[in-house]
Amino acid sequence: MPKQICINGQVIAPGENVQTRLLVSSLPSGTVIDIPVYVYRAIEDGPVLLLMAGMHGDEVNGIETIRRMIRGKMLYPQRGTIIAIPILNIYGFLNFSREVPDGKDVNRSFPGSKSGSLASRVAHRFTQEILPYIDYGIDFHTGGASRTNYPQIRCLMEYSENERLAQAFGAPFILNAKLRAKSLRNEAFKQGKYIIVYESGESLRLDEIGIRIAIKGSLQVMQELQMKEDHLARLPVKPIICEKSNWIRAKVSGIFRTKVAIGQFINKEEVYGSLADPYGDMQISLKSPYTGYIIGLNNMTVVNQGDALLHIGIPATPAS
Repeated sequence: MPKQICINGQVIAPGENVQTRLLVSSLPSGTVIDIPVYVYRAIEDGPVLLLMAGMHGDEVNGIETIRRMIRGKMLYPQRGTIIAIPILNIYGFLNFSREVPDGKDVNRSFPGSKSGSLASRVAHRFTQEILPYIDYGIDFHTGGASRTNYPQIRCLMEYSENERLAQAFGAPFILNAKLRAKSLRNEAFKQGKYIIVYESGESLRLDEIGIRIAIKGSLQVMQELQMKEDHLARLPVKPIICEKSNWIRAKVSGIFRTKVAIGQFINKEEVYGSLADPYGDMQISLKSPYTGYIIGLNNMTVVNQGDALLHIGIPATPAS
């Protein structure tokens, strides 16, 4: 644990708990856009854990998760430091949008540039001011474009530290997910830091079950890292590990009706829904090309050719 943490010029020593702000830019009106950053430091040495949400401004489940933990005074460690950022993408949050105003995705802009696009500048500030201090992180996300994600942790399972955090979190599913270029997880990994991603629910909607799992999972990770005393009972269900996953996409446009539920097991060739034209001339049954668990589901009724309909996680071992 570093003796001093300095964010936006403010020095935070062990034993201090402060709210600081990370200056990003300003709106055309001149209104300053800065990112609230909460830092909770114990006197006793320990790891630095990042809890961050709102990378995509319309993904409100993670924002609500961290808000509740701040409000409930759950983020005071007995060892080490917790850095909590409820909303990284203030622009997207204000505009109910995944992106920043230039249309770019912050999570495809790391490590960023101080003279680049707006998304790149947000990523750059985080990379320079926050990332150097952390050892571990949980990045909270939600399904986008009217798609629901069943509560799941995504990480690169071949590294033991990732697996340790994922198992400690205790989400129903763990998805072995490759690193994506220019993502936060990829940039952190290059710097020897371990970040797992928690996905749950749908954008612009609160998912109460997913939020509760997120809060408990975060506390369990803190306990695993010995930042808090172990007083919580672990989730009784052992996570199902999916070695890979596949999206099923619409082969034709039309009205999508589903016969399955998020989180359920589905066999290859099992009918999961139908696609029909709006005039009654055409209707086709949809069969799954894979055996696995439905970890993502499109809630849109009207879909275009190529739209993602189901996300199926392929388990590491066959379901019994």
